[in-house]
Amino acid sequence: MNDNETNTHWKTWYGLISTLFGLGNYSKMPGTLGTLAATIVLLVMGRVDPILLLATIAIGTVVADRYAKVTAKEDPGEVIIDEVAGYWVSMYGLDASYGIVAFFLFRIVDILKPFPVRTMERLPGGIGIMADDICGGVVVNILLRFLYWFFFAGGFTVLQNYLGIGG
Repeated sequence: MNDNETNTHWKTWYGLISTLFGLGNYSKMPGTLGTLAATIVLLVMGRVDPILLLATIAIGTVVADRYAKVTAKEDPGEVIIDEVAGYWVSMYGLDASYGIVAFFLFRIVDILKPFPVRTMERLPGGIGIMADDICGGVVVNILLRFLYWFFFAGGFTVLQNYLGIGG
């Protein structure tokens, strides 16, 4: 039996929220499942509601902290509320049409954990569990905005003019 088969902590109120009703237990890639769930909810809602985002971050921090303490794991893989919060941050203020691209970019950032994402992971307890994904979401949000500007809002032309290249 593996940890997830013997782990009944996910059946508590904090476990149900932090694992998205046990979804985090059903795959060797729980972060991808959490991000997929967040993507589906976003596409249904059409946008990220700021109150729901803030509530997810606040509640997620509390339940992730409690779950980590009870299971004696620093960052339990089955806790995926952090992926939901991080993905929604990556989509904050953007059109839902970016949802699929954001899904892939967020997963890449979440797996590779470039600076400053990895630094946030070192924070203690639920704060650290949530902070690295929230930071990753900010990185992806900025990247999506830059890509939009560069390819669709004249950024490439601005760069050409600045560098004195092109016609």
